[in-house]
Amino acid sequence: MKLELKRAYDPPKDSDGLRILVDRLWPRGLSKAEAKVEFWAKEVAPSNALRHWYQHELGKWPEFRRRYLDELKSNTVAVKELVAKIGRGNTTLLFGSKELHHNNAVVLKEYLETFQ
Repeated sequence: MKLELKRAYDPPKDSDGLRILVDRLWPRGLSKAEAKVEFWAKEVAPSNALRHWYQHELGKWPEFRRRYLDELKSNTVAVKELVAKIGRGNTTLLFGSKELHHNNAVVLKEYLETFQ
């Protein structure tokens, strides 16, 4: 499995492989045709409670990361479905956040790579 991260607003490329949106909410102002999302994995996105608590406040990042990993570990069915969907090919995890290094997709990628 080869995972990449990309903002959903960035133009799609052939090298993206399977394009999976990993946010609970659809990115604002982005049409489905523009996004070229092949699978929306909202079941593995952070819970609404966690998302609202975090609000992309960087001081909360370590605790957000810990809480989100706990959610992923307790959400085995959705995670297994995502791992099966990814398979062995190229996959790009798409996210809407402007924050490139402190968002749920970063944590999810790290977690999914433990299944290799």
